[in-house]
Amino acid sequence: MTAAALKPSTERRIRVMFADDSAIVRGFMRRWVEDDHRIELIKACSDGLQVVAEAAAHHPDVVILDTDMPGMDGLATLPHLRKVAPHARIVMASTHTPDGSAAAMKALGGGACDIIAKPEASAIGSVEAFRRELIETIVALGKPRSSSPRPAIKLRPAPPTCCPGSLLVVAAATGGPAALQSFLAPIARRIDAPILIVQHMPAPFTALLAEKLEQATGRHCREARDDDTLASGAMLVAPGDHHLRVARCPAGRMVHLDKSDPLHFRRPAADVLFESAAAAFGPRVVGVVLTGAGGDGCEGSAKIAAAGGRVIVQDEASSLVWGMPGAVALAGHAEAVRPLKDLSTLALRMMNGEAA
Repeated sequence: MTAAALKPSTERRIRVMFADDSAIVRGFMRRWVEDDHRIELIKACSDGLQVVAEAAAHHPDVVILDTDMPGMDGLATLPHLRKVAPHARIVMASTHTPDGSAAAMKALGGGACDIIAKPEASAIGSVEAFRRELIETIVALGKPRSSSPRPAIKLRPAPPTCCPGSLLVVAAATGGPAALQSFLAPIARRIDAPILIVQHMPAPFTALLAEKLEQATGRHCREARDDDTLASGAMLVAPGDHHLRVARCPAGRMVHLDKSDPLHFRRPAADVLFESAAAAFGPRVVGVVLTGAGGDGCEGSAKIAAAGGRVIVQDEASSLVWGMPGAVALAGHAEAVRPLKDLSTLALRMMNGEAA
């Protein structure tokens, strides 16, 4: 437990409910959220019917919903929750099974905000990672937007000479699957250059994310494989639990996967991809940072900017969580901070070598 989590606070606490069929998991989750001063646990429920009834009565900020429950499972519960608690942010907690992963991904299309992967019974060491992700997700989604004015954003000027882009790199986290589909759908088939994507998402889900992106864009998309060549038309998603790097080789440029230490507690991490892309492509890389909690992507964006490449980010109003794009913007690494609906056109222009 961190000192920050133990420090008393006068701010309104984030009101949380969760539903999980396992008494053991409920016990862990109850203890974790009750130990954090930022969070108020309203109810720990054992099934979908109970959580819907409690949500209607108590109006939670965040609901953690297990995909696999008896009677009414998480996917069936979701529309009822959205009706009785329309302002609640709903997070699906899924097992690593194919059915659980598929249900969680389907829930994202039904209004869930994010997915967290429940640890397998045999993976004792992953319980702490689950605790950290659970708390970080609750805080990121439940924290109200600050009413205090933010520091002024100083945009980075465009490079003196704007090169056409030879690589588009995109990073996202909380709220990312929907944002990625909206961002890429209008432009993916109009960009010949490779597109590489890092989405903070556990290993069972990234292959399904690639399928969703292919359906949304009409451009073939899959998880990256080690030593993939960056050919024209490639659109690759970093596999969960692997960093994705770009490297030069005698035959051109290719990608490498590795399981080196997590960065910002994340693997894959956007910084890893962005920094390697800057080193391999220099001024011909365009970086885009979409909605997400934390600060991943900021240092990598600095590397892209220093190499003469270009960086744009999603604005706060259209972001589910303005952590990652906000960090880049406030650090002065972005040429533009735009609503999601405008980023696609801007990215396409930059890939064509035009000014912002």
